[in-house]
Amino acid sequence: MTRTTRAAEQDRAAGGLHRRAVELSDGRYARASIALRLYRSTRRIRAYLRWSDHGTTHERYVGEVDAVTRAANLESAWVIARAQGFVTDEKVPPGSWATSPASRAVMSANKGRDTKPERLLRSALYRRGLRYRVGVRPLPNLRRTADVVFPKARVAVFVDGCYWHGCPEHHRPAKKGVEFWHEKIKGNQTRDAETNQILRDAGWLVIRVWEHEDPERAAQEVAQALQSRQDLIAGPDGRLTSPPMPPGIHHIGS
Repeated sequence: MTRTTRAAEQDRAAGGLHRRAVELSDGRYARASIALRLYRSTRRIRAYLRWSDHGTTHERYVGEVDAVTRAANLESAWVIARAQGFVTDEKVPPGSWATSPASRAVMSANKGRDTKPERLLRSALYRRGLRYRVGVRPLPNLRRTADVVFPKARVAVFVDGCYWHGCPEHHRPAKKGVEFWHEKIKGNQTRDAETNQILRDAGWLVIRVWEHEDPERAAQEVAQALQSRQDLIAGPDGRLTSPPMPPGIHHIGS
């Protein structure tokens, strides 16, 4: 079981990421997990609450559980831990964009880089023999980072999250703070379009991939684009120019 799978299992059992909080003495929170241990001599299962604070792991006995499945035992252990006051809901700090502990937990869990779609695309590109740089600025003086960059061919690839970049197929508007989140997503889209234009004006080819798209198909199209760029690089005038692309935000599959 991977680390991501284990975390998802704990979230389901606890009722959400934000419900796994252990309040520390200085007002901070640590995110806890439940460990189940089977004592073979007694055939009893004991549950322990585990969390880390400043690199030190702490553990607290919760109680015995006796359900048939692991999932049910984890859920029972979280109920016991909550009833005994060992865990609480993580509170939303003043000034946070989140409107609830649940939404803040989702926002905190959102990764800025090395997301699963990014890793899948990079693996597909690597299997095709392509080599690239990860998470760098295509233009040193432009504060915009691309997920995959081919410096020699001047190709920048962005893997866009469906929610944060307003995917027309999967984006679902927020039900709370509607105006704020509308402006937030709109701002991201405006920034994307601006980034596209700046890079294209500098002779770069910009490719955007939605997180829901097939990474193998995306990798194939990136490979084809790179081949076209290599053909242009080897052109008689020696100049590097960008192939024609629709203005604004361009996504593979659009």
